[in-house]
Amino acid sequence: MEHYTMNLTLKVWRQKNSQEKGRFETYQVKNISSEMSFLEMFDVLNEELIREGKEPIAFDHDCREGICGMCSMYINGKPHGPWHANTTCQLHMRAYKDGDTIVVEPWRANAFPVVKDLVVDRSSFDRIIQAGGYISVNTGNAVDANAIPIEKDKADNAFAAAACIGCGACVAACKNSSAMLFLSAKVSHLALLPQGGPERKSRVLNMVAQMDREGFGACTNTGACEAVCPKEISITNIARLNAEYIGAGLVVE
Repeated sequence: MEHYTMNLTLKVWRQKNSQEKGRFETYQVKNISSEMSFLEMFDVLNEELIREGKEPIAFDHDCREGICGMCSMYINGKPHGPWHANTTCQLHMRAYKDGDTIVVEPWRANAFPVVKDLVVDRSSFDRIIQAGGYISVNTGNAVDANAIPIEKDKADNAFAAAACIGCGACVAACKNSSAMLFLSAKVSHLALLPQGGPERKSRVLNMVAQMDREGFGACTNTGACEAVCPKEISITNIARLNAEYIGAGLVVE
């Protein structure tokens, strides 16, 4: 693959905290390698800002391997940028060409308040998981992996749902700032497995209630969440979540 360098114009959202108003600031970055990751490009920009005695841009990152879900950037109107099934840290600068202008913003949702610049507080996701994300197990020696037979399609679907990294791209893309794709992945993961059976009803009721308390919007099935999910979580999980929720609310006399 051909290697090249480029000069770019960045329009980056700067905001001191959730209480103060933010603004876009324009930066010029030069001699950016096409082989850099998007976050490495930001590292270069921040090093230049520090040399000039200016405040560097705050952004979230950790593993830089597409696993942790922290690199939440809204790039040119799309969460995580233009590549499909991709996190921001996996986005490389060969996606752009010399002279391009790139607009970078934080997630925009009431349930994800801005901490600073491109960093948002996604602890609402943590509280949803804490509301029901546990199972009852017997302590002791680990049982054999195949001790509980599970149909392959259920195991595959549970594994696919468990791939959710909680990045929040689904919320950022949704016109309603709904967290239904995230929640449905967490509920489906355990609902499909026998280990999730004991708390099945209380789990879904508690997690949905916590989601509502956090201020996320309702799902109107536009499919934008699935389209931008870096782990390609299917919206069929939302249908499963709805069925789980309705079933949990039924009282058998």
